[in-house]
Amino acid sequence: MTRLRADDLSVGYDGRLIIDRQDFAVPDDAITTIIGPNGCGKSTMLRALARLLPARTGTVTLDGHDIRSLRPRTVAQTLGLLPQQPVAPEGVLVADLVARGRHPHQSWYRQWSSDDAAAVDRAMAMTHTAELSDRPIEALSGGQRQRVWIALTLAQETDLLLLDEPTTYLDLAHSVEVLDLVHALKHEHGKTVVMVLHDLNLAARYSDWIVVMADGAVIAQGAPREILTPELLLEAFGLAALVVTDPVSGGPLVVPIGQERGGCGPGGGGPAGR
Repeated sequence: MTRLRADDLSVGYDGRLIIDRQDFAVPDDAITTIIGPNGCGKSTMLRALARLLPARTGTVTLDGHDIRSLRPRTVAQTLGLLPQQPVAPEGVLVADLVARGRHPHQSWYRQWSSDDAAAVDRAMAMTHTAELSDRPIEALSGGQRQRVWIALTLAQETDLLLLDEPTTYLDLAHSVEVLDLVHALKHEHGKTVVMVLHDLNLAARYSDWIVVMADGAVIAQGAPREILTPELLLEAFGLAALVVTDPVSGGPLVVPIGQERGGCGPGGGGPAGR
């Protein structure tokens, strides 16, 4: 048993089937990354796991219960989702937006408390957004906005986190910073994380488990070293690549081959040959 799983799951939009009868078990206490070409169903799978898309067949199970039988508040107190393109109300300040992550923990008899304020402060400190607290969200750069949205998700203080492309809009340095944070959430705070990434090498370095999707189906899953092979990269992405050892992590490192362009020495394609 795992805390979050899908069995025989089919999901779609507007009469079109995207995922057809797939199984997906999220390893507990691990960082799982879904990879695959554009349009293969990665984000659809996350939305279905978070109960944002109804299942046409099959079941999503959260802590042993059919997720459809649980109250929305119960789900939100257990499972946090950062969508691919979140939208904020115009004019909202950063601190107020992050504070909305505490809504699942409040009710008419439990209003804002010191625990809520502390949770928001922790989330903003972890994402280095505290200095942005008094600024409107629309005044931020793309990278700053992404860190604020991650802070909102962390403010929910859920044990399970679903992150749909958490490095969107971020340069490489900030992408590594965010994924270092994800690593800390798992190793220091015991959180289970499922995320979608496009960068195969970042996925390899930061993931305990990789799930490969293509055409709405899970075609492979396992540890990064087992999954990221030249054969699978060609099958899933149509990518010719070498897989070598990452000198930093010791895990796999994908080196795209691309089209042959000739040599770069004298008489080849380099400057000396022109």
